[in-house]
Amino acid sequence: MEAIKLKSGEAIDKAVRVLVNRVEQERGYKILNKNITYEEFLKNRMLIVHAIREGIPYELFNLIKEITPFNEDDWASFLGISTKSLQRNKIKEDFIFKPLQSEKILELAEVTSLGNAVFDTEAQFYMWLKTPSFALGNLQPIELLRDSYGKEMVVNELNKIDQGIFV
Repeated sequence: MEAIKLKSGEAIDKAVRVLVNRVEQERGYKILNKNITYEEFLKNRMLIVHAIREGIPYELFNLIKEITPFNEDDWASFLGISTKSLQRNKIKEDFIFKPLQSEKILELAEVTSLGNAVFDTEAQFYMWLKTPSFALGNLQPIELLRDSYGKEMVVNELNKIDQGIFV
């Protein structure tokens, strides 16, 4: 299992580098670290802005999808498209998501990265996402991830949990 995670980590790092290279060529934004990792990418806000405007390629989305606890129906709902459209995008060669969808993909990647850091396992994080939270108005955190304000509420709650602040 660890070898699979390592291999998928290498694949996602490579896909991020391809995107960063495209951002550099198309948008003129330069980064110093040419061997940027996925985690470093998620921390570079200006690079994320440029990547969103350039659009996330399906290949990178697919790798992000593999390391998040969300299924295909969840992703289709988050992106505001049907599951069938998501499947059609998969077979299109070199498909690039629109900026609004790219932004949502990266928001959910950030939430997943934080959630996996806060909880011991991905399974515990997913269980937390599916459990109604008093601090979040008795809604399931996953329900709030459909829009940016809800996502910020989930991120704030994850930060509180990480710091040991429970409601």
